[in-house]
Amino acid sequence: MSTGNTKKAPDGGWGWTIVIASFMGQLLAYGSPQSVGVLYPEWLNTFQDSKGMTAWVGSLVSGVGLIASPICSACVVNFGARPVTIFSGVMVSGGLMLSAFAPNVQFLIFSYGIVVGLGCGLVYAATVTITCQYFDKRRGLALGIVTTGTSIGGFLYATAQNEFIALFGLDGCLLLIGCFALNIIPCAGLMRPLHLPAYYLKQRAALAEKAEDKVLEKAPVVEDPIKKNQSVTNVLITGETKTAPAYEKSLHVVLMQLLKKKQKVYSEYLHSTGELLQNRVFSAMCISLFLYCLGAYTPLLFLEDLAQGEGLIDGISTIPLVSIMSIAAGVGKLLLGIMMDIRWMNSIFLYAFTLLGTGVALLMIPITKNYAGLQVISAVLGFFSGNWSVIPYMTTKVIGMDRLTEAYGILMFFCGFSIMLGPPVAGWIYDWMHSYDLAFYFSGSFVLLGGACLFLSALSCWNKNQEETNTPSEEYTDECDAVATVA
Repeated sequence: MSTGNTKKAPDGGWGWTIVIASFMGQLLAYGSPQSVGVLYPEWLNTFQDSKGMTAWVGSLVSGVGLIASPICSACVVNFGARPVTIFSGVMVSGGLMLSAFAPNVQFLIFSYGIVVGLGCGLVYAATVTITCQYFDKRRGLALGIVTTGTSIGGFLYATAQNEFIALFGLDGCLLLIGCFALNIIPCAGLMRPLHLPAYYLKQRAALAEKAEDKVLEKAPVVEDPIKKNQSVTNVLITGETKTAPAYEKSLHVVLMQLLKKKQKVYSEYLHSTGELLQNRVFSAMCISLFLYCLGAYTPLLFLEDLAQGEGLIDGISTIPLVSIMSIAAGVGKLLLGIMMDIRWMNSIFLYAFTLLGTGVALLMIPITKNYAGLQVISAVLGFFSGNWSVIPYMTTKVIGMDRLTEAYGILMFFCGFSIMLGPPVAGWIYDWMHSYDLAFYFSGSFVLLGGACLFLSALSCWNKNQEETNTPSEEYTDECDAVATVA
């Protein structure tokens, strides 16, 4: 193995430059998607389409990147963080600029929802991966700083997009923030790789093998001219009939071997996934995360439109509700992450509590009849949405570090699929009822159901083996043993 692929994480030094570059990359990429609720009313007024159809734009930009997270991670592993970040910068910037020329909502679904969403997924995978490479002991702090970039980006972009729309219109706003997204490319320039990507290792191994073959190549043997001429003649006569079938046979064999190999890999992956889903607590995590994302992303898209439609605010607020949610989410990520360091804290029950609190806040939105109340609810929803920092801890303790990547990918698939469904369903409910009340009641009920499901699945393990909370790194064969030691 190459020495460049076995370097120890420095836990500082150039790593802090990586943290700053990754922070800015997430800020520039996720700024507009995190504040898409500001653009949503403008798209409704511009294209005059239904709320359900228009909601697909905001749901896809958040969900596509999560569903494609295994592909994004594979790209980073094979090609490295720097090339992937450069490519993602082009995708995010190009998708935003292309959205400025959208003739209808269907075009926006592709340009903003899919292109920008995939670009954001690539940025997230690249920045998190290279940060983990540079940090070991301080990895939690470094990741906390990096992921806060999404919240600060949403806070800044919500206000900036309002100003840009007032000054330059919707098209000018999208062009400007698309230009800002090009700054992701300079951020990628600072991402000096600590470990060589798999693609370069394979290329170098192939070159080394080729060079070795040349060195070991035998000297040419002098042949009899008569026999040589006879062999050449035989080749010229029979070459057309012999070489083609042999080539076709070898190609067929190679294809069959490749198909069998891939089939074996996929069958092993499905079997491993089935083993994970047999874990009662992990299955409850998947269900609760699905139900949570089905309802929790509704206010991110519709809350600003609700305030304007109900006459609770005239025009555009100086600090939009989306900005309040974003900055509160940043605070929530940091505080909830710090709470994980408390010895007696159980992350499963903490996560279930955040889901229950989110559900209650969503149910209070329809009965809130003033803008100040919506601001308070936005802050509460934003703070509890910081529970994303709890998910890796919870997954590690229930499943184990060895299978964290696989388990986290499954959770993100459930989350991304749910995010893509939630806002459009809420929009269709509004198109049917001409009111957001039922949409928020449904959203809050789903989130409450998800929290209750997770809480009840782990409740029977609360009092078992609590004395083992000081050994969080050992592997557990019993579900209750894992739950009791989650901290």
